[in-house]
Amino acid sequence: MTTLVKICGLRTPETVEAALAGGADMVGLVFFPRSPRNVSIEEAKRLRAVVGDRAAVVALVVDADDALLDAIRDEVRPDLLQLHGRETPERVAAIRERTGLPVMKALGVSDAADLARAAAYAPVADRLLFDAKPPQGAVLPGGNGVAFDWRLLAGLDLPKPFMLSGGLDPGNVAEALAVTRAPGVDVSSGVERAPGDKDPERIAAFIKAARGAA
Repeated sequence: MTTLVKICGLRTPETVEAALAGGADMVGLVFFPRSPRNVSIEEAKRLRAVVGDRAAVVALVVDADDALLDAIRDEVRPDLLQLHGRETPERVAAIRERTGLPVMKALGVSDAADLARAAAYAPVADRLLFDAKPPQGAVLPGGNGVAFDWRLLAGLDLPKPFMLSGGLDPGNVAEALAVTRAPGVDVSSGVERAPGDKDPERIAAFIKAARGAA
């Protein structure tokens, strides 16, 4: 089975094209003002037009209110919402019902106990994403370039598909896939020259490495 590859935090047409040319399955647009990868609704609309139907567009939000969710749905028309905040299972279900869009819930992981939370979200989310918990003092819930112990996911049995994120880059994604057998991988800071500045060559290398591992 082909590993799904998501390149997240894209901000320019050039880097979107690089992701598409490399064969990315999903491109992620971040709607979180504190992130160096944040885009406005207008910027996102332009990037969405670049993507067309060549990949799935994922809108990442952090504890977003209904007004923002409605604007993203109506103006950007994403294929999937990624909830990367402290959304409860009830809120996830409500967002899915309100927007009519599939939802991927991100869960921070540092030890085995964190994986127990997945059971509560599996019934209400279409997909789960396991990311490293942010370091103490970090202002971002993800995209911090840190990894967790991938062995925690070995043999994981879930009723919903999941993706692996956190500290991945072209040099370690093959190992991460070998350990976790994750159906998909998600990268942001691992293909950047600086926070928010994606490197087309690293994007291509990451996708190639992920595909080669599969």
